[in-house]
Amino acid sequence: MSAATRAPYRGRAATPTLAGPTFPSVVASEWTKLTSLRSPWWTAAVTVVVTGAITYLSAQASSTDPGFQPTGSVSTGLLLGQIGPLVLGVLVGAGEFRTGAFRTTFTLVPRRLPVLAAQTLAVTVFALVMAVLATATSVLALVPAAASRDLPLELTAGDTPGVLLGMVLFGVGLALLGFSLGALLRRTVPAMLTTLVVVLILPVVLSLASDPLLGGADPSSLAATDEVVGTTAVGWLLAATPGGAAQLMTVPASAGSVPGTPDLGPVGGGLVLAAWVVTTLVAAAVRLRSRDVR
Repeated sequence: MSAATRAPYRGRAATPTLAGPTFPSVVASEWTKLTSLRSPWWTAAVTVVVTGAITYLSAQASSTDPGFQPTGSVSTGLLLGQIGPLVLGVLVGAGEFRTGAFRTTFTLVPRRLPVLAAQTLAVTVFALVMAVLATATSVLALVPAAASRDLPLELTAGDTPGVLLGMVLFGVGLALLGFSLGALLRRTVPAMLTTLVVVLILPVVLSLASDPLLGGADPSSLAATDEVVGTTAVGWLLAATPGGAAQLMTVPASAGSVPGTPDLGPVGGGLVLAAWVVTTLVAAAVRLRSRDVR
């Protein structure tokens, strides 16, 4: 066979490889999806307004007390203001599973964990801005009460800087907890109910359960009461809940612990809340990676 008639060599055809999106592009995409929805903005706006309004009313009510200190009311608005970060997190965590948009997301980004990491980062940044605005609004809400008593608003004295920092971290931590539970359960209503139970309802139930154990004992004898009545177990359980731990983050370090509970302080409460966030995020990542998404 001559060279002219020899069949050409057919090697293995090169298959083009498509590079997946980079992590910064995934983060940018998740941030765009988050900020393009109206629900996060409405949640943030309501949270800021409600937090400031409750702080204002609490400060005005307390301003008639002889020993009134304006900064003592700065965190009172979180009583209802804590619901906003929880709602934000749950809506983002379970939102794509509720609408079915996760199919498109995971088609474009087959590796699922970068999507979860990008969503976590987007929620963190958005919740941080919301928490800073809510904290600033709470500070401004103290001005009328402080002015009515001609008292200075000392934001850098004593435990106040730590309380303000704790308020910001409080909002971010609750948003991440709601997000991780939403991503884990993948259903908005069950995730919302679970979040509200473990953060709001369970601490109240445990506090009520600990009251009969205290038996109206004098706070000066709480140490002996804890040993005899056995409130330490209930106190530890209360401090170990996400809601109980989060509340410790906004309590002045010099205030001491609630009767019957361990003295974890703001740092200890923050670590407990962080442990809950990490645990639920890891569980959501394991489920996302090991089970089919339907």
